Amino acid sequence: MNRSETRRLETDVLIVGAGPVGLALALDLRYRGVPFLLLDEGDGRVGHPKVGTVGPRSMELFRRWGVAGEIRAAGWPGDHPLDIAWATAVGGHEIHRLPMGTAASRPAPPWTPEPEQVCPQHWLIPLLVRELGTRPAGPLLPGHRLERFVQDDDGVTVSATRLADGAALTLRAGWLVGCDGAFSPVRKALGIPAPARHRTRTFRNILFRAPELGGLLGPRRALVHFLTRPPALRYPLRSMDGRALYRLTVTAEAQRHEDAMTLLRTAVAPDTPLELVSEHVWHLTHRVADRYRAGRVLLAGDAAHTLSPSGGFGMNTGICDAADLGWKLAAELAGWAGPALLDGYTAERRPVAERSLAEAHTHLRRTLDRELPEEILRDDAAGARARAALAERLEREGVGAEFDAPDTHFGFRYASPLIVSDPDGDDGDWRSRALPGARAPHAPLGDGTSTLDLFGPAFRLLCFADPAPLAPVARAFAGRGVPLLVTRCPDRAAARLYGRPYVLVRPDGHVAWRGTRPPLDPLLLADTVRGAR
Repeated sequence: MNRSETRRLETDVLIVGAGPVGLALALDLRYRGVPFLLLDEGDGRVGHPKVGTVGPRSMELFRRWGVAGEIRAAGWPGDHPLDIAWATAVGGHEIHRLPMGTAASRPAPPWTPEPEQVCPQHWLIPLLVRELGTRPAGPLLPGHRLERFVQDDDGVTVSATRLADGAALTLRAGWLVGCDGAFSPVRKALGIPAPARHRTRTFRNILFRAPELGGLLGPRRALVHFLTRPPALRYPLRSMDGRALYRLTVTAEAQRHEDAMTLLRTAVAPDTPLELVSEHVWHLTHRVADRYRAGRVLLAGDAAHTLSPSGGFGMNTGICDAADLGWKLAAELAGWAGPALLDGYTAERRPVAERSLAEAHTHLRRTLDRELPEEILRDDAAGARARAALAERLEREGVGAEFDAPDTHFGFRYASPLIVSDPDGDDGDWRSRALPGARAPHAPLGDGTSTLDLFGPAFRLLCFADPAPLAPVARAFAGRGVPLLVTRCPDRAAARLYGRPYVLVRPDGHVAWRGTRPPLDPLLLADTVRGAR
């Protein structure tokens, strides 16, 4: 990339921030054929990974975008336990364990063909960057800092700086999306409030290598060793590659001045070589932006919401933001979006962030409020009784919900003007019904694919009934320019699961409408789902 090439660029969508959410939005726009550029201060490498697991709904989306297989092949060993173990120290007294199997051996859940996958950020980000490509062959401009932007009726003009040499870059885009993190300069420049829901907490992540630890632990290995050591070690020590790399989380308020190696020697019981790799101090905030859109500028991911990592909902909530926003931007650029379509982004995604924040905070409070008696450290009968009592409390607390939360990943439903309610009733469980506003459920099809593979490029009208006159629906959507595919599905199991003979699914895979007969007013339906009512 030379200076003259970067003087001025134009595109339809400019994404600021090449973290997981910015890259997910880029994948969705590429999938839809939308021209875009991606601006980021970094170089595509992650020195200190934060997020470790890609959730199951995110994996379904990565499947749509063609990279799920690469994520599963990124490097996590298929035979490494995915268990969660509460212990006084790694290799110390184990108090409670959630057996989760391994990536190779766990049974597939009935509601998805894409269970969660361990793929820490230091694998995930470079993988997605390689998939998309950097300039000049690809859309990513690494090493560039956003300086300012100005929007008008037709687009957004952005000023940026190339950090390597200070060269100025001007970009012109139809739309700007800030995926630039918890302290988002884009959100601050827009003046959008994101008030704190709970007090800010400060943590230290300590990344280290222990090449012999896994062999010493043997069957006691776990994906996460949740430390329960009084007075203050009560957070996860997590395997980051299934081999030698680990990450310990401690509270910076209580352990700000403690030496990292001393903390590691307390957290790891066996006498084994430990190598400090890096430390990272971070601030846990609990925020949801008041709105996700200001004119031609939108927010996604941590720029729109920040929540506790307890439960693993943060990145996955942001990736679902990208799936909701991508098709709506494509509709705007293609000319068939109604005036309310992009406003539906805030209406649909903001309540999901609030729900995820509340769920994550519940898990965090459970950890913060847990009493850890000194007796659990003892090696005698009194210690064994204390640990057994704590194990019973952990069981009663329902700690498994933090690590197995399909309702949070799959169960959210959109209630916006873009969704048509069912006059025959909207109640039901997402596992057993295609509910208006909910993710259209997975049903295996006879050819080895899933109903999920039908969704993405257009609206999809599924017909589980005998042939009916659907030509009026096709004409209505075509007349409005809305892409529609009609699929007659003879699969009886899928028909029972979907619960209505006619189901209209949006490009993001959420149910827009369902009925016992074809829509009586196809034009009204087309206008509703495209935001023109």
